[in-house]
Amino acid sequence: MALDARIRELGSRHQSLDEAIQDEMRRPYSDDLKLREMKRQKLRLKEEIETLRGHIH
Repeated sequence: MALDARIRELGSRHQSLDEAIQDEMRRPYSDDLKLREMKRQKLRLKEEIETLRGHIH
């Protein structure tokens, strides 16, 4: 079950990053570099989640 906990943790971080990205995009002068890095991190988390889910099934 440690794998399930890890997936939940990563999912939570993924959701938090999504919210931070949305907040940054709402700003009048959003930081493109910051947005790009957050999107990269979010993609890495998504890929790790998918990899871990593949190990469960």
